[in-house]
Amino acid sequence: MRLAAIWGVIGIFIYDLVYFGDHTMLPDVFTGLFTVRFLVFTPFVIACILAVRRWPDARLYDVLAVAIAVLGVTLPMAVATQSASPYLFVYQNGNSAAFLFFVIALRPRFFAVLSGLALMCGSHFTTTHLTGAFDDVTYSGIITFYLTLSIFLAGSAYFLEQKDRQNFLNQLRGSLLCQQLERNAERDELTGLLNRRSLARIGGMLWNEAPGETAISAILLDIDHFKRFNDVHGHIEGDACIRAVSQCIRAAVDEAAFVFRFGGEEILVLAPGREPLQALAMAERIRTAIEGLRIMHRGLTDGCVTASLGTASAIAADTTLERLLQKADDALYEAKRMGRNTVVLATDAEPDAQVA
Repeated sequence: MRLAAIWGVIGIFIYDLVYFGDHTMLPDVFTGLFTVRFLVFTPFVIACILAVRRWPDARLYDVLAVAIAVLGVTLPMAVATQSASPYLFVYQNGNSAAFLFFVIALRPRFFAVLSGLALMCGSHFTTTHLTGAFDDVTYSGIITFYLTLSIFLAGSAYFLEQKDRQNFLNQLRGSLLCQQLERNAERDELTGLLNRRSLARIGGMLWNEAPGETAISAILLDIDHFKRFNDVHGHIEGDACIRAVSQCIRAAVDEAAFVFRFGGEEILVLAPGREPLQALAMAERIRTAIEGLRIMHRGLTDGCVTASLGTASAIAADTTLERLLQKADDALYEAKRMGRNTVVLATDAEPDAQVA
């Protein structure tokens, strides 16, 4: 349909170029031929082009393509029925170009091709017969030629459409596979969270798109005593623990936040548009939610998996992703120093500890 305007213009040019054939082969009805070519068919095709561009619908395109083809065959031959020219046999052969143009250039869908070819054959056979210029043998030869051409074109249209559909499906599968690969490349296989590879891209996006005074907060957390958990429970349960904590964090943060597996048992949350106290509240929700999972930790006295969290906030224009992460990391180590299962908010000076 995107090529409809181009093929429409080419078709009009070729169709109207037969003006010279009209003048030399059918001079006795030349005025009528001029009228149907330039005053009927050409405006009709232009109107069809505008209609398809205005309403880009496949069914409308099929209908208009069939109408153009049938009208293109019918108009000159209808005028030719009034001609006594000895060149009618040569003249009517020109309609074979209309058959080819309809199927190869306009390329409507297969059922429209069948309908169009049937109507074009019916129109051509009727108008050719009405000229009275051909004996039975010649007329049967004309019918045989156009039927053979139509069968060949219908078969070609069918297989071409099947190939186009298969190519489209292959392109769709390729596109979906590419999207899946891109997604997998940016996702941690164990947790489904974003990975370190995607951090640079998303960080750059946040810093480039954030207005000058927009705050961006980072929450960096570490599962407490996770090495001991692996030593006591084994790595299979350790992986299950990380997955459970990751899902818990994803459910606890805002929808606009980005959650990354930063490394090992460390998880990072980037929250654009969050002020320090909002980030602190989000971090506390995460800490409480992880504690609420009540994952057994036989290597600890209290027997429950917890996490330590450090949070930092800054105006995007005043810092970089690296400096923001460093502040959050400093706050995380302060939380660990204070006894773990704690949230600490980084400040521009020494971090202020806020124990849950």
